[in-house]
Amino acid sequence: MPISAARRIAFDVLQRVEAEGAYASDELHAELGASVKPADAGLATELTMGVLRWRRLVDFLLERQLKKPVEKLDLPVALALRMGIYQLRFLERIPARAAVNESVDLVKRARKSSAAALVNAVLRRAAAEARIPAEKLLAPDLPPAERLGILHSYASWMVERWLARLGEARTIALLEANNRAPRLSCALHDAAHRSEAIAELERAGLRVEPGRLLNAAIAVSGGSPARTEAFRAGKISIQDEASQAIPLLLGVRPGDRVLDLCAAPGGKTPALVRAAGGNGLIVATDRHAHRVRAMRAQFERLALGGTHLLELDAASPLPFRIEFDRILVDAPCSGTGTLARHPEIRWRLRPEQFSEFHQLQSRMLQAALAHLAPGGRLVYSTCSLEPEENKDVVADILRWNHGGIRLVPLGELAQTLAPYLAPGAAASELFDDAGQFRTFPGDRLTDGFFAAAFQAI
Repeated sequence: MPISAARRIAFDVLQRVEAEGAYASDELHAELGASVKPADAGLATELTMGVLRWRRLVDFLLERQLKKPVEKLDLPVALALRMGIYQLRFLERIPARAAVNESVDLVKRARKSSAAALVNAVLRRAAAEARIPAEKLLAPDLPPAERLGILHSYASWMVERWLARLGEARTIALLEANNRAPRLSCALHDAAHRSEAIAELERAGLRVEPGRLLNAAIAVSGGSPARTEAFRAGKISIQDEASQAIPLLLGVRPGDRVLDLCAAPGGKTPALVRAAGGNGLIVATDRHAHRVRAMRAQFERLALGGTHLLELDAASPLPFRIEFDRILVDAPCSGTGTLARHPEIRWRLRPEQFSEFHQLQSRMLQAALAHLAPGGRLVYSTCSLEPEENKDVVADILRWNHGGIRLVPLGELAQTLAPYLAPGAAASELFDDAGQFRTFPGDRLTDGFFAAAFQAI
């Protein structure tokens, strides 16, 4: 019997994620075209994201049977075993026989037939203990970070730093939130066509709910919005609600000159273009040519003309002779606020990178501030939860630019955001005591984002 399309797609995507450093969401988007049945697309996504989210626990369970580290295996063998045990442990509706047999077939398809007997034996033994709670299989004397790291599937160093900063209850809530499939949100680009776009999504079989944070946001389930006419026609984009909120904090006015640094893939730029209007100037940049090309394709889908796209390094002095009224620095970061959406990050991130991101972001802000017009506003944002990248960068910038800039106070930022909020969403709940924008995974079913706004004096 042939291998199911869902398992074949998941296996191939996982190989590219592990071997090439690809991102699973991008690879799935490329693989799950219109020719793939919705049921296969759903299972392929579940298998891919599930294996990545639960990799440490899955490897712990496998190593009970293997008696050696999973990393010692050839990658195709390791992936087939991970997919098999994920199905046995987490997907009750899939028969154990199907999980085992198709994992064996995947190894053979990858030309690793010599490992077929090993995969078969390991998964059959694992199936016998698939209903035993994982916590009962742990040694009783494990340190808290190690125990939580295995049970919730994170690196111990990551859990340890969150325990020290957030405490046990808040850390567990974060771990659990990142192991749930994230809410799939979309931005509606034209309020006048809201009903039309929603009707097209519903005709495609998707369920649509209003946004929890923003009026212009909706949440969808039951399928992929990227496969709908509403998406192809540029009426919607797939974008987390917290991400949608970031460009709104700039308070762009008609005719403003706006610089969007690190803009790719271009999700935040459309809001800036619409706010600036036909008399505004919008410059969107990225360091990498292929990401600039992706932005151009995105803007063509949205029929978003008049945006100047540039390839440049935002951490170096910028080549502009003008000043900008509004600047967005959506900086490269660790991405710890998006671990539910990008679970592969938790296996790639290293502790020393927080300092590296801190330095990079500080250089970008310094370069951008040199081109901020008097009275202009700059918004610095990340999808990170880590203080090294967020409040520590803000503190450095205020210290280095003493007297030249100020933080935009909470009242002004809340007033800027308030017109866009959904009913029941209070602006005051979205800012901390320092007046900086924060969302936390699990609180509002959004990714974790941070933003601070500076004003040139």
